[in-house]
Amino acid sequence: MAKRILDFLGSAILILVLSPLLLMVAAAVWLTMGRPVLFRQLRTGLGGRTFTLYKFRTMTDAVDENGKPLPDEKRLTRLGKLLRATSIDELPELINVLKGDMSLVGPRPLLPEYLPRYNAFQARRHEVKPGITGWAQVNGRNLLSWEKKFEYDVWYVDHRSFWLDVWILLLTVAKVIKREGISQNGQATATPFLGSDSLSEQAAGRKE
Repeated sequence: MAKRILDFLGSAILILVLSPLLLMVAAAVWLTMGRPVLFRQLRTGLGGRTFTLYKFRTMTDAVDENGKPLPDEKRLTRLGKLLRATSIDELPELINVLKGDMSLVGPRPLLPEYLPRYNAFQARRHEVKPGITGWAQVNGRNLLSWEKKFEYDVWYVDHRSFWLDVWILLLTVAKVIKREGISQNGQATATPFLGSDSLSEQAAGRKE
């Protein structure tokens, strides 16, 4: 309950203080990419329940000759690269924190299709609300392997506290200033999670 109160007050204050920046970015996105200004996508949160995540739009809707969307790195605009490099594209997630879908600090919310790909250890990341930033984000972000990200996520679940959250928020500011771990080589952010080795081995064993 204490964390929820802090999340609510923190997100409300940040939205108020950052409102001039939010309005300017929204106008810039609208002028360069048109509508919608916000990118909406289903993600999974506490207990594996889905919610709609909000971000500033960073990519166009460009498609190839067959009507298929171009790779992310080809649809990412110059403004989009700047928004991602500074993590400003993440600021609309404060709305998710205000609504109670997310927390300021916690494991990053991932796609619903990843749910059946987790093993029991990895699924523990859903024992807490997802966050705008987290322990994995301040320890490498998208430069980490998926296995390492999940290790950090579960470590946070087991060690979470008010002071750890404060430390993560301070480290996040430093990481944003340094612009570290934004993306993997050749990717707009990171490669999709296709499942753990243990799940693959279990699937192979069932087939045999």
